[in-house]
Amino acid sequence: MFRLIKGIVIATAILAVALATAWAALALWYRLPFGTVPRGLLAGGFAFLGVTVIAGLFRRRAARALTTFTLALAAVILWWSTLTPPDARNWAPDVARQVTGQIEGDTLTLTDVRNFAWQSPEDFSESWETRSYDLTTLDTVDLFMSYWAGPQMAHMIVSFGFKNGEHIAWSVEVRRQLGGGFSPIADLFKSNTLVILAADERDVVGTRTNARGENVQLFRIDVSPETARTLLMQYVDAANSLAARPQWYNSLTTNCTTVVMTMIRAFADEVPLDWRVLANGYLPDYAWERGVLDQTRTVEKLRALGSITAIAQAHGVTPDYSQMIRQGIPAFVSN
Repeated sequence: MFRLIKGIVIATAILAVALATAWAALALWYRLPFGTVPRGLLAGGFAFLGVTVIAGLFRRRAARALTTFTLALAAVILWWSTLTPPDARNWAPDVARQVTGQIEGDTLTLTDVRNFAWQSPEDFSESWETRSYDLTTLDTVDLFMSYWAGPQMAHMIVSFGFKNGEHIAWSVEVRRQLGGGFSPIADLFKSNTLVILAADERDVVGTRTNARGENVQLFRIDVSPETARTLLMQYVDAANSLAARPQWYNSLTTNCTTVVMTMIRAFADEVPLDWRVLANGYLPDYAWERGVLDQTRTVEKLRALGSITAIAQAHGVTPDYSQMIRQGIPAFVSN
């Protein structure tokens, strides 16, 4: 029995040291403000320390090895806690501004709404606008899923439609620096901050259907006008808060899906955790099971009906883009 307990303790310690070593080494590699060589030496040095400690767990001086490792890890954690998200950097043009909103009565005014015209992912015309919306005419909520890395991963965009035909689309994104990019691994380690964009659909959806050629799927959501307004206000509050206090983007915990799910949980009665929030390419399946998508059709049929990239490329990003991409996509129908 003693040997069994000792084996379990050692196995647990090995796992803990291995995980802590991997995290600390990657944190040092991605976030130390040094060149490649010194970063590599320090990250590699910590990895070597971790391997040495794991080997030492099988020797008499295991306690001393663990103490040394704990002190080194504490130093990394202390340094890590000093890293704060910046509010000013040389941002990439498409994420250079953070939208903010103000409500007066039933009128929502958004400042810094993005309305770029995209000829290609690198060639675009910039335009930031101030727009106002009558909240009493808020009519629909639609979900766009843009698949950029196979069926498992997608970018989620939520768009609010008004009775006059206007739409305002919201996108939670990585706030990259000029020349920078998105890296699922690097963005686990405080490499980029978060930005919430409010944009014209011709911009934020059109760049994905036409300029990038991603597989974009549109789903009509079943919500009441009251719920739609509540969700829209959650976006506005989150955007205003982010403008006042920057936040790190995190590929797992603070991304285009988890941020929105947090908003929904702020007012919805029950939104259970689900693995499809992380593998968000399957989020439409989750939404269908929760009853917020058309229940008279299978989710596979809804995906086929909502695949808009081909029609968008055939027609182009025209002034009637929002109406054109919705042709043939039925509104929500419950059982």
